[in-house]
Order: sequence, then structure tokens, then C-alpha cells
Amino acid sequence: MTNTKLDNLLELVREREAQFENELKPVDSQDNAQASVTLTTLKHSWIGRKSGLISELMSLMSSLAPTNRRAFGQSVNKLKTKIETAINDREAKLSKTKTLSNIDVTLPGRPLPIGREHPLIRVRQQIEDIFMRMGYEVLEGPEVEDDYHNFEALNMPPEHPARDMQDTLYLETPIVGGKWGLHRSTIPTTQASAATLLRTHTSAMQIRYMKSTAPPIRIIVPGRVYRRDNLDLSHTPMFQQVEGLVVGKGITFADLKGTFDAMLRELFGDIKIRFRPSFFPYTEPSAEVDISCKNCEGRGCGICKQTGWLEILGSGMVHPAVFEAVDYDPDCFTGFAFGIGMERVAMLKYDVDDIRMFYENDLRFLEQFPPA
Repeated sequence: MTNTKLDNLLELVREREAQFENELKPVDSQDNAQASVTLTTLKHSWIGRKSGLISELMSLMSSLAPTNRRAFGQSVNKLKTKIETAINDREAKLSKTKTLSNIDVTLPGRPLPIGREHPLIRVRQQIEDIFMRMGYEVLEGPEVEDDYHNFEALNMPPEHPARDMQDTLYLETPIVGGKWGLHRSTIPTTQASAATLLRTHTSAMQIRYMKSTAPPIRIIVPGRVYRRDNLDLSHTPMFQQVEGLVVGKGITFADLKGTFDAMLRELFGDIKIRFRPSFFPYTEPSAEVDISCKNCEGRGCGICKQTGWLEILGSGMVHPAVFEAVDYDPDCFTGFAFGIGMERVAMLKYDVDDIRMFYENDLRFLEQFPPA
């Protein structure tokens, strides 16, 4: 009776083997998607841990005598190995076929998203290109400066009222006498030139350059500058400027006017330009430069506050005291200097009414600027 039971179970294993082969055959005639579904179904129904047919066969082993269990178990394991191998082979073959069949080499390539130049980067490059074609050298300088280069050498000694025009960010522990540790409020007026600060303009680099270079000089210095401003529609504590300097023999205010006339017309197109008297401690005479409002073409609107003009930059002839600070002879050399805010240019050029938009990294804003 026991052998008869074993024979019956071995016959059942052979029947299951034939059943699996029949269920596997349709895979070769199915498309890739359907074949994947079929193989997944076969794997669960045959070698699933709890509900698979192999598990059901193994559960019958307890009904056999101990002496017959080994033969039955070997037969079931052999069938399980065959099923696993067959399914794995079909999956590997299907994976290769799927990779090749899903590629249509006649289709055009998928367009990749194109990055955008940030409007401030674009303005900086345009300004640099204009001045480089005029023969200017582009310099960069340190963003952490000392009081001497940022103020004193630019004709702003410690008690000068012009310092109030630029609310400065001093480091908590500036360098005084080569040592760290004194707060700004504890620095004596006579030692203020040793204070360390975030530069309020890139003009400090002009002093450094003049101290190491003899005239003639023709440079621009773009970069980030810092002031203690509240963030609002038109102010930010960190912004970007381009400072420029020309020094040589016989440089006049007419050279300054001609330079800005050419530069601003290339930046903004057909515009009118005017100069207004102003004050900067490091230039004399000094002038603000305005351009006609492109929105209203000079007739007056809300953008230009009904004046028809928009302020764009500050400029002037280099003050003799600045030349004396760098050991230039003011009787021999003259020059002019200017400063342009890149955010100001970008706002006017691209009709942006909120300076904060340049720094918020909002793709909805940045994607409005197509590739140049």
C-alpha cells in the first residue's frame, strides 16, 4: 500500500510537470507586455511560497512513510528547479527582446530642456563686453575689505558725513593692529581704517589697482556689494555693481559723457541721456546720469514718477585727494569714475518691478528670459 501511494504521488508530479509545460508554451507567441504578465502569473501559481502548486505537492509528503519521503522530495525539488530555470530563461530572453523592440530608431530625438542665463548674469556679460571692446580691463576684488580701501582712500575719512550715505556691515571682530577681537563700537576714530567690513562698493579695488599700477588705466570692477538695507521692492542688502575707472593725461568730462553715451545706447537702444549735478566724495565734479523712460518715451508715467527720466548711474571726475592717496600726481593725471547697479539696469531693461525676483530662484520668472 505504501509503495502504491508513492507511485501515485510520483505520477502526480509528472502530471504537474506536463501541466507546467503546457502553460508555458503560449509565452513564445505573446507580445512582450502579455508575456511578462503570463510569466508573473506562472511564478506565483507554481513556486509561490504559500499558495504555489509546488508547495501543495510538498505538503503531501507527510502522508508517506518515512522511507519513501526522500524519493518523493527529490522528485518535487527536481520539478521546482526545472520551473525556476524555465521562467528565468524566458524572462532573460524577454528582457533582451523588450529592449530592442521598444526602440524606434526612426523617431526624432527628444528635446532636452535648455537652461536660461540669469538676467543679472546676462546684464553683467553685456556690460563687460561693451567695455572690453572699448579697451577696458575687467578686474575682481575681495568682498571683505578694510576701512582704508573702502572709505578713507576714497576721500572719506572717519568723521566724513558721506559715510552715512552707505550704511555699512562691519564684521563682529574686525582686525585692529593685526589682531582680532575688537567690536566696531570699540574702535577709536583714529584707528577706524583698520576696521573690517563687507565692501559697500567695488571702488575699493580701484585703490588697490592704482597703488600697484601706473597710468594710463582703464578698468571696470564688477561684483557683489553689501549694505544694511531692508529687503523690499527696490532694495536688498546684497546687490551687484560695476565700478569703472579711467586715468591718464588729458582725460576730461567730455570723455566721460562720450563713454556713457555709447554704453547706454548699446544697452537700452535709442534713448535720451542727461547729466545732473550731484555729490560723491571721491569725484569732483560729480554727476548723476539719467536715461529717458522707455515705457512712456519721456512723456511721464508711473514708472518714471511723471518725470520722463530714470536714474541709471553715478559718475564724476576723480577727486585729487584720491590720486594723492595712491601717489598719483593730480597736476599731471586726470580721470573719471562711475558706478552702475546691475539690478537697476536689469529692472529697466527687462521691465522688472521687484528686485527680489532676481534672487528668489522662481523658475516661472527665470524661464521668461529665452536663451540669448
